[in-house]
Amino acid sequence: MQPDAGMWEVRGPPRHFTYSKSYGSEELDASLLLIPITGFLPATDPRVTATVAAIQLDLTVDGLMQRYRTHESVDGLPAGEGAFLACSFWLVDNLRLQGRAQEARALFDRLVGLANDVGLLAEEYDPATGRLLGNFPQAFSHVALVNSALNLCGRDNPAEQRAEKRAA
Repeated sequence: MQPDAGMWEVRGPPRHFTYSKSYGSEELDASLLLIPITGFLPATDPRVTATVAAIQLDLTVDGLMQRYRTHESVDGLPAGEGAFLACSFWLVDNLRLQGRAQEARALFDRLVGLANDVGLLAEEYDPATGRLLGNFPQAFSHVALVNSALNLCGRDNPAEQRAEKRAA
């Protein structure tokens, strides 16, 4: 397998990313939150719960999720970016799938509250300034919001359906 730019299409040199190969990197990446959402492994698998806990510990800023730790050697940009809203919604889904519904709902409500006056979200949010950042409006954020809403509603939620199909 050849090095690549990863899911996030980083601007730095090609390298091996866990998400695209499952080896070669010791850095955490919030895209790993997709493992249970896509049904690859159950959310309650000890490897998944440990990964989610590590991601929360390392990539959470003021309760919101960064996609990865930025530094010039990875993506060619200066360190620091806002919380990536789609990743924060993926955390909602993981919490819900792990049976942590109250935490999931609280984070979901907070994320929905970040939308502007007409209900639109950007790609990122800066907790320090309280501003939406990046591409606006961002479909990626809105798709993640809709998926999380469906996952929280308790019936016919997509993440559980994928996990059940995978287990069968």
